[in-house]
Amino acid sequence: MTDDDDLPDIVDVVMHMGQQTETAEKADEALRYGSGPFGRSQSFERSTGPSDTFEGVSDAHRSSLGKPNHWLSAGDADHSSPALPVTAGQAQAYMPAHLEGLAGRARDYVEAASAANTRRAYAADWKHFAGWCRRQGLAVTPPDPQVVGLYITALATGGTAATAAGHAGDSGTGAKKSVATIERRLSALAWNYAQRGQPLDRKDRHIATVMAGIRNTHAAPPRQKEAILPQDLLAMLETLDRASLRGLRDRAMLLLGFAGALRRSEIVGLDYGRDQTADGSGWIEILDLGLLVTLRGKTGWREVEIGRGSADTTCPVVALETWLKFARIGDGPLFRRVTGQGRQVGPDRLNAQEVARLVKRAALAAGVRGDLAEGERAQKFAGHSLRAGLASAAEVDERYVQKQLGHASAEMTRKYQRRRDRFRVNLTKASGL
Repeated sequence: MTDDDDLPDIVDVVMHMGQQTETAEKADEALRYGSGPFGRSQSFERSTGPSDTFEGVSDAHRSSLGKPNHWLSAGDADHSSPALPVTAGQAQAYMPAHLEGLAGRARDYVEAASAANTRRAYAADWKHFAGWCRRQGLAVTPPDPQVVGLYITALATGGTAATAAGHAGDSGTGAKKSVATIERRLSALAWNYAQRGQPLDRKDRHIATVMAGIRNTHAAPPRQKEAILPQDLLAMLETLDRASLRGLRDRAMLLLGFAGALRRSEIVGLDYGRDQTADGSGWIEILDLGLLVTLRGKTGWREVEIGRGSADTTCPVVALETWLKFARIGDGPLFRRVTGQGRQVGPDRLNAQEVARLVKRAALAAGVRGDLAEGERAQKFAGHSLRAGLASAAEVDERYVQKQLGHASAEMTRKYQRRRDRFRVNLTKASGL
């Protein structure tokens, strides 16, 4: 693993501003163009002559052999790249003592700037890209739109283009990736390059035109998860053991997730009260008329109202109160692991993946979409099925559904309404046929 795979520390960035020493500048210069016995010598320049001068290629993209990095073989390629800001050890060596606490807070804010799942995904995408570049003998930095264009082509084709053209070498990236996956990896590269102070121009023709062609060639309708409708949810609740703590917990999660149209991360991120845990993303308030959920979402804080149901057996508020009572929870995470053969409630918060597993397990046990093969049914359901279910089943004005889901636009809300408006307006009959 090279330095290219690691993001610069925030202290490094701060201390690097306006304080780069002559030594660091020389080191950066050496990494960019090569130095010592491996740099471009006068004899090498004389031997190559003007025919080895490549027009349109900047020095930043050349290797120490004088050729553009992306034109070299894996054996000849120069893997050196521009140095990131000075290392953490160097920064701390001259970090004033009174700024150490401030630097620590800065790190915390950097972490809070994006979701942990997003950072993990972007880190994995960057690692994949860096590994692919090394296998092809290409430089990871500075950002080269031509290299990125080749990379997204390899993602779209699974690397089959090089084999079909008769070129040797491993240019593959595994199985062909979907358009959505390629776009996410492109976003990850742009983000990672931006963290290094080397912005990637996604509008460059080598990227934008290739990406447009990939969309036209490989784009497919989105594969949406099946919406859990009220009758499906009632059947799923019947599969749960009401006499066990695990059954009470799962019942509360299903009803709360459906009635609140909550994401799986929002369900497990709830605390009993405000500011009770460092990793919490919201809290609840139980009122006479229902439940008020305060959430920290993608666009800031929002409130979700969950009213009481028409019967205690299907009321999300009653289900939650029952779980809290028997689990003896009055502080901290709302939904926790149940251990000891279902008799003990641990202190640890549930993982968001547990919600997806619960929805899938209960839907299969209840026979939802029994007209499909079991393997196909297993792929139909996930945590988002609850969220889509409320949007599809609630017969209310669209703006109320939009508010409940926390969408900025009505168009996004309509994408969740899988069945509600299907064939509601028959234009065939309306035209007189």
